[in-house]
Amino acid sequence: MTVKERDIVRVSLKGKKGRLPHRTDLKRVRATTDADIERDARTDPDAPPIFDDWFDKAMAIPPAAKVPISIRIDPDVLEFFRDSGPGYQSRMNAVLRAFMEHALRRK
Repeated sequence: MTVKERDIVRVSLKGKKGRLPHRTDLKRVRATTDADIERDARTDPDAPPIFDDWFDKAMAIPPAAKVPISIRIDPDVLEFFRDSGPGYQSRMNAVLRAFMEHALRRK
């Protein structure tokens, strides 16, 4: 794997003892109660819904075993998925699955 210039992160040490200065209001974070968090989550339109007892009803479903294959992919397609980061093969599988499910629904 080659290291690309855009993948390199440069950090300079600032502040005391080589630590980066905190930008988080830790006093406010520590004072936040669970009730505050739940209220904020319920009123945030971007937050996913809260399922109070969802975990009690959850069932573990093991993923289906994958079949290793050899496949020829256009270089630009492969680069597109690889550039999206770790798990690119799973994303390729998800795209293929979406196409398959769409085709099956049309039948």
